[in-house]
Amino acid sequence: MLTSVRKFVVFCWDFVFNHEVSPLRHIPDVAIRHYILQILGLMWAAAFAVAIGSYTIFAVSIIGHVVLFAAVAITVTTWTAAAAKPDLFARSSIRKEIEGGKGLSNNR
Repeated sequence: MLTSVRKFVVFCWDFVFNHEVSPLRHIPDVAIRHYILQILGLMWAAAFAVAIGSYTIFAVSIIGHVVLFAAVAITVTTWTAAAAKPDLFARSSIRKEIEGGKGLSNNR
């Protein structure tokens, strides 16, 4: 059992990193094979760096998104309230005048 697992791990390693075993073996020029393998390695290193970085700052990202969504919700609520009940945004002295039947145009 342990031998078969070891062989599987070695095969997977060789399949990825050995240019004579991987599908890169079909490229005739060894230098180009090596160049392509280096580019793929750099790509995977960058991909893992981005993935690990996003996992470690996931909580910060969630907090930032919650703040943005809250700002959108507050803005939409304010606009809806301003359209439906504009008196909510009047000062208390002006609100009393509006409730008393006096308009803003009469004061000025």
